[in-house]
Amino acid sequence: MEVASHGTNQASSTVNGSTPAAVGGSRLSLQCEPIGPDTTAIRSLDWDRSRFDIEFGLRNGTTYNSFLVRGERTALIDTSHLKFEGTWLPLLQEQIDPKAIDHLIVSHTEPDHSGLIAHLLELNPEIEIVGSKVAIQFLENQVHRPFKSRAVKSGEELDLGTNPTSGVAHRFEFLSAPNLHWPDTIFSFDHGTGILYTCDAFGLHYCSDDLFDVDPGAIAPDFRFYYDCLMGPNARSVLQALKRMDGLPEISTVAVGHGPLLRHHLGLWLGDYREWSSQRSTGENYAAVCYLSQYGFCDRLSQAIARGIGKAGAAVQLVDLRATDAQELSALIGEASAVVVPTWPARPDAELQAAIGTLLAALKPKQWVGSYDAFGGDDQPIDTVASQLRSLGQKTAFEPLRVRQVPGGNDYQRCEEAGTDLGQLLTKEKTIAAMKSLDADLDKALGRLSGGLYVVTARQETPEGTRSSAMVASWVSQASFEPPGLTVAVAKDRAIEALLQVDDRFVLNILREDNHQELLRHFLKRFPPGADRFAGVSTLEGAATGGPVLGDALAYLGCRVVQRLEGPDHWIIYAEVEQGNVADTEASTAVHHRKVGNHY
Repeated sequence: MEVASHGTNQASSTVNGSTPAAVGGSRLSLQCEPIGPDTTAIRSLDWDRSRFDIEFGLRNGTTYNSFLVRGERTALIDTSHLKFEGTWLPLLQEQIDPKAIDHLIVSHTEPDHSGLIAHLLELNPEIEIVGSKVAIQFLENQVHRPFKSRAVKSGEELDLGTNPTSGVAHRFEFLSAPNLHWPDTIFSFDHGTGILYTCDAFGLHYCSDDLFDVDPGAIAPDFRFYYDCLMGPNARSVLQALKRMDGLPEISTVAVGHGPLLRHHLGLWLGDYREWSSQRSTGENYAAVCYLSQYGFCDRLSQAIARGIGKAGAAVQLVDLRATDAQELSALIGEASAVVVPTWPARPDAELQAAIGTLLAALKPKQWVGSYDAFGGDDQPIDTVASQLRSLGQKTAFEPLRVRQVPGGNDYQRCEEAGTDLGQLLTKEKTIAAMKSLDADLDKALGRLSGGLYVVTARQETPEGTRSSAMVASWVSQASFEPPGLTVAVAKDRAIEALLQVDDRFVLNILREDNHQELLRHFLKRFPPGADRFAGVSTLEGAATGGPVLGDALAYLGCRVVQRLEGPDHWIIYAEVEQGNVADTEASTAVHHRKVGNHY
């Protein structure tokens, strides 16, 4: 059954395969399908959503998934985004009288999954909300009304009893999964069906009519991108969750909160998470990036910093100062090689004040430290916080990241680039050792590979503002004739990498042999986080759709990213060439000759 929305507060039912109707310029629809005995998935399909937080430029929309499970009693797992108020609630009422729902299991309280909880409480004030202790606390501040609740943790159960028709006994076991990707997350495992409900973990932003993972090749790039943005910075927490999952009976399906449910290729997806997280957790050096959940813009700013650290190949752990107990907080801070903290409220409550005290007491001399504005409305001045961090002789990882207005695209880019700089500090010794480990003769032979000299530029306009970047490239090659295409190798820690996702556009500026030194010197210099790469450079605005064209370039090619191939330390970007022009048909391309192959 599929329901297409035709207005803000109206829904009309059609059968199988209806075209979603536009609402306010966005196509929204609902899908309601059985996924197991006595178990129904209600998926809210957001076909045209183009951005999800600052990290995600979505090319395939997204979904918000909720689930209805009927034993002797009935449980609803999560709700939906507020934008589906006019359609999701009527569809739920078609399935069941809301007053007959005994329990609402809240996997976590981010608004895209909890946006309709207050509406559900209006329909059924007696429903019991089941969630982690932190989730219950968060909900008290969200719904602004009393409600029945039960706080659960790993190993505790909720028994729905046996469905009288199917004979299946639905017994839920809960697994704590903090930081995946909020501190309040729990997983729910139904022993009757073998379905594990994980909300954000193992999900992906991908909207299609496919209920399950029937085409792994189609969804794999979005699955990886989602992991890199949200789960990678919590790789240690991912491994802990996987360890808890290993103690469960056989899992038949992972019912995720976004995208298709994982059933047909479950081993592949779980294996990917285990491999990626193990790689990110190797070594003793890691950065602890602290934040205050639901305070200002901490969540998103901390994620941008953590993503930047991860791009440099360094391990990172997000730490919620509110939700982490004192002993664990002390260990995470004390054992970290670097610590990044937000500004906290000028008048913190007693519990938060205790956490801040634990944080400051756990700092060790010679740790790298950094700070960022939470922009929570009543912050402790960032210079005061930075001074407290340095009080034991810590080293400054980056200048305080000041946020003077509601964060925009440049602020998030600045945070990500500051994180990358910090990550490079943490991996410096490892990088040097890798360079020295290459056989000398092989090193010299590799260095005889030559390439042209190019500057890749990219600019994107988002609701949060403009993001732009540039880099010098020499590993560029034509890769196809029809359609015309090329490949560019981009180091994983390059700032521009975030702007080169599938379907993004960029410009390849080809430098000329007799006039490239000035451009080369400009774009090879180290830019401070968030700096304008194009300040003082002549550009031709509007000549290409993907980014600035350099006025002194020999030629340019406007390109669209079609595919990304992952290498050990570079992404190989394959792009179709959509436009181009040459400024001087008589001039030659600048050529780059190296002596060794272990660095540029």
